[in-house]
Amino acid sequence: MAAMRCASLLCFILLFSALIFINAQFDVRLELEDIEHSLQEQLDDLGNGFEILTHAEFPEHSIRLKPGSLCDNSVKQYTGYLDAGSNRHFFFWFFESRNNPSTDPIVLWLNGGPGCSSLTGLLFELGPCSVNEDGTDTIFNPHSWNNNASVIFLDQPMNVGFSYGSGVSNTNAAAQDVLAFLQIFFNKFQQYGTLDFHIAGESYAGHYIPAIAHEILTHNYAVAGIRSACTTKYHINPRTSILINFKSVLIGNGLVDPLVQYKYYPDMACNSSYSPVLDEETCDKMRAAYPKCAQFISNCYKSQSVFNCLPASMYCNKEMIGPYQRTGKNPYDVRKNCEGNSLCYPILESIEKYLNREEVKRQLGVDPGIHYKSCNHDVNFRFMMAGDWMHPYHELLPKVLDAGVRVLIYAGDADYICNWIGNEAWVKALEWSGKAAFNAAKDEKWITEDVSETWAGNVRSSGSLTWLRVFEAGHMVPYDQASNSLDFFNRWLQKRKFCA
Repeated sequence: MAAMRCASLLCFILLFSALIFINAQFDVRLELEDIEHSLQEQLDDLGNGFEILTHAEFPEHSIRLKPGSLCDNSVKQYTGYLDAGSNRHFFFWFFESRNNPSTDPIVLWLNGGPGCSSLTGLLFELGPCSVNEDGTDTIFNPHSWNNNASVIFLDQPMNVGFSYGSGVSNTNAAAQDVLAFLQIFFNKFQQYGTLDFHIAGESYAGHYIPAIAHEILTHNYAVAGIRSACTTKYHINPRTSILINFKSVLIGNGLVDPLVQYKYYPDMACNSSYSPVLDEETCDKMRAAYPKCAQFISNCYKSQSVFNCLPASMYCNKEMIGPYQRTGKNPYDVRKNCEGNSLCYPILESIEKYLNREEVKRQLGVDPGIHYKSCNHDVNFRFMMAGDWMHPYHELLPKVLDAGVRVLIYAGDADYICNWIGNEAWVKALEWSGKAAFNAAKDEKWITEDVSETWAGNVRSSGSLTWLRVFEAGHMVPYDQASNSLDFFNRWLQKRKFCA
């Protein structure tokens, strides 16, 4: 009887959640209808500033491209949209390298959430400029990651940042659109297409990046004529298909392997190198809740069904993240209290103010009626309802590593939500051909190359895999440690060691 009551309660929760989901989708459709109507009224005026790019291999996709000059007018830049069919529109902003764009690598940057804009990464963390507190102008960033690399900031999935549309509520679907974007972009700019290509991102990008990497490798194998069951979905034209020169991925404070990572929330709350945030009694309750959480996640990993994955998200987030959230501390930095809105960083409101200025949107070529938000909680909700949160995307990384694509996992050690203890643990637990050698390697000091020669963290590396703990940084490492993050970023791209 108790099991039946439990099952009935679970069914009620799922039904109630589904009703909420359906209602949220209905509201989104109404908003999209208004946006599309506005687009029809203003399309002629909007289209005047864009070049339209297409690709025979991806007939459902096209790019609207516009040259720009905001943020950093010392480099060539483009903004625009990837249009996928009639109802999916992804915004992007591209900056050439400040150094030598003809030889410097290309990097695709993705923020997480799910539902947070990659323009947060641009204007808050690692882009060519930041926004002032008044939200009226930008400030030059000397530590931008485009100092020695060309960088693409892409708002994905749908309804994130300046992107809009419907139909994407899981990581795999989003990855296919990103591949189409890269193929069309590199087909237009073939001078970039031969350069080294890297994917970088943080947080929920720990889901996005393995899926995108797998999609790129699958397509590359098809272009190269390496046929397998996973490449037959592509109809390759060797005259137009680009073999992407895929070199590495960088995942910062990512959610990659929840089964391992959720175990270490109590340790981060009570036993990190910073002051405890929770008392030992609360942490012990969290530890006692983990076996049930682990069982839920294991069931999700096996079936990848929403009926197993949604309960895992609901239970584990309640038991392992909920106690911390109730403290009022910043979930992205255990050293700070949460300030401003739910995102805890008031400067994000300044970024929203800046990006919603009509003149800024006009110069960026943003579609009429789009209102920028740093994070869209409806997108977060839809991914959660689809069960995507607890999926085992780490299982795609062994094929990435074995293909010779280097993988850097880095984490600021003051972050709670995707903490370094859990990240280090899943990296060591990852089943791949180099696991034994990686775990046998020693941690070494990462010393920066600037005049200060700072001991900025610890690094472990073996084969294609590198793990980096970043000292005195929260969830957004480039924000907290701008100079140090540029140090490891440049050394990684240039294949130079982090230690002496």
